[in-house]
Amino acid sequence: QVQLVESGGGLVQAVGSLRLSCAASGSFFSINAMAWYRQAPGKQRELVAHISSGGSTTYGDRVKGRFTIFRDNAKNTAYLQMNSLKPEDTAVYYCAAYSISQVYWGQGTQVTVSS
Repeated sequence: QVQLVESGGGLVQAVGSLRLSCAASGSFFSINAMAWYRQAPGKQRELVAHISSGGSTTYGDRVKGRFTIFRDNAKNTAYLQMNSLKPEDTAVYYCAAYSISQVYWGQGTQVTVSS
């Protein structure tokens, strides 16, 4: 059993920065990768960033060069550092954790970027 809780969302001005966290609890031996997705109302959910068990990262085209995903294994937490935020980054951001057989999802945290 794995539970994911996101935090750090809020309201920020354009070109500002925000850091999201995803705190995991439960059994983590089967988790191979973690990722952040986002979804705005009426839009398709999209991949923001992905980090493998070996630390390799992948980013969505819309956030490359601005966002960074990283993990603190001692705290069982994954982070998404968001810099140079744009109004189009406004969405609910979801943390995901992958095992071989399934994916676990957090409840989401709202990020709103004003212009």
